[in-house]
Amino acid sequence: MIELKGVSLNRGAKTLLSQANLSIHPGEKVGLIGSNGSGKSTLLSLLRKELKEDAGDVIVSKQWRISSVAQELEQSETTAIDFVLSGDEEWASIQNQLTVAEQEGKTSEIVALHDRLATIDGYSAPARAAELLHGLGFSASQQNWATQSFSGGWQMRLNLARALMKPCELMLLDEPTNHLDLDAIVWLERWLQRFSGTLIIISHDSVFLDNVVQKIVWLDQKKFESHKGNYSDFIVWRAEKIQLHQKMVEKQEQKRAHMQSFVDRFGAKASKAKQAQSRLKMLAKMEVLSKIQNQTNFVFNLPAAENCPNPVAYFKDAFLGYGDKPILKNLTLQIGPKDRIGLLGANGAGKSTLIKTLSGQLQMVSGQYTRSPKLKIGYFAQHQLDLLEPEQTAYWHLERDSPGTSPTVLRSFLGQFGFAGDMAFSRIGVLSGGEKARLVLALLAWQKPHLLLLDEPTNHLDLETREALALALQDFEGAVIVVSHDRQLLGTVVDQFWLVSHGTVSAYDDDLESYADWLLKERKKEASAPAEEMPKNSTRESKEKTEKLSKIEKKITELQKKIDALNMSLSDLTLYEQTTSVAWAKEQSEKDALEKQLVEWENEWYSLLQKHQ
Repeated sequence: MIELKGVSLNRGAKTLLSQANLSIHPGEKVGLIGSNGSGKSTLLSLLRKELKEDAGDVIVSKQWRISSVAQELEQSETTAIDFVLSGDEEWASIQNQLTVAEQEGKTSEIVALHDRLATIDGYSAPARAAELLHGLGFSASQQNWATQSFSGGWQMRLNLARALMKPCELMLLDEPTNHLDLDAIVWLERWLQRFSGTLIIISHDSVFLDNVVQKIVWLDQKKFESHKGNYSDFIVWRAEKIQLHQKMVEKQEQKRAHMQSFVDRFGAKASKAKQAQSRLKMLAKMEVLSKIQNQTNFVFNLPAAENCPNPVAYFKDAFLGYGDKPILKNLTLQIGPKDRIGLLGANGAGKSTLIKTLSGQLQMVSGQYTRSPKLKIGYFAQHQLDLLEPEQTAYWHLERDSPGTSPTVLRSFLGQFGFAGDMAFSRIGVLSGGEKARLVLALLAWQKPHLLLLDEPTNHLDLETREALALALQDFEGAVIVVSHDRQLLGTVVDQFWLVSHGTVSAYDDDLESYADWLLKERKKEASAPAEEMPKNSTRESKEKTEKLSKIEKKITELQKKIDALNMSLSDLTLYEQTTSVAWAKEQSEKDALEKQLVEWENEWYSLLQKHQ
């Protein structure tokens, strides 16, 4: 059992917990929610004994083994499957002892170790590790790659698989879906539903919480509040509680007003002085119930440009991919001015390729792509967070995009996205991932696009911000195409799905629940297919290719940053009015050259990646 009794915890000058109490019983699956910075991750550190409470008691059953996901992966030549297997520390220890015993010919010790292996179901461990990796999106050949061969997001998947492999009574998961696509999330949900131990999950994915947990713990105002049920049950309970609290506030305010009226009328009269003083003391002692405000500190507004072209864009006999290597083939698609389209498909199927081609970031292999020259596109992708100037501020970025605009207008607009007051002038380098994502969305909204292209827009966003974004997209007057693993967002925003699968794009007429079933069937087909041939490259060659991929990705990011800066400059009409056309043409020529380089580097990256696989 887990118990927190009167726990207080400070981190620097900030108090995260104050006389907080909490009980979690064996076998409970708990969703831990609260605003960013409230102390959710710190609670997990307390339970792992990585931090010490300043006051009170934190009690975790001494017999419980705890499993959690490491935030970093030590890159080595260890294969992915061996790394995951090492998560079962007892299994790994027996294997090491067996190796030594066999070398030394100790027959009785070998027999005893095999008995221990059977007791812990150790003979099935390699199959279980392979199942975990497959469920999280690793192909049969990738399971034999060195851990150093994987990029950051895939390394986090390895850490998650290793945590799931470890036998434990308590599992602590902090945003486990952040680096997963929808098919991996669906698989993880099913796995966690079967988990028999105690589970505490921090997540901003409301559907994931609904499908996995049976209890919500809300960390708010340095205290814990618990409610039986999933996240949807909690939202209903919370709304009822807010309504009741507001009635109590109104009743108390009436009582206070009545007491104050008595004091005002009779305070100066000697005959009533004692009664007036008594009421003053009551007023002083009376606890003032704080009004519960809306937890969302901002409301998104995504205005669309006027005169949206119809159709917005269309493909005809199009082949999309990198260089002369198409990923999507023979596409004929049309996008209308009011379309709300959600792209479904497994990781690597081509969803981002389609989005990048629509945005103009990627050239087609062949075919026709037509869009109006007046079309304004708002494109959101995770790499844009890295393009923000770390030494600048949110205000600086918006002012750069809109020279001559009133500071009052700019600050008011930023306030809608949570950058009110001093936040507008905070250095980008100190902002969280969620705050950077909000800023990119603000810069996108300022453009008033006809078409919004959103590639995983909810990564790093908390629950309230995701809900605000969903509402804003519902009100958006233009067209929307979105790639997201957030089923709540997809379910409330889009009205049609396109399935990106097996090299093509087709309409998908079923709902998201049916899509989840389809994904699982596809996974079973993959699992029953013959294993891919293991890479013939040596570990040294694999490491060299990984390093080369990393260098190319860095070059692509640098080129994209320069192109984005030139786009900003060229979109400023004053440039052409205040300078000669020669200067404008020079910048345009520079941009064209950079875009050509970008395509060449992307082609090389894709070609190397294909060889790497």
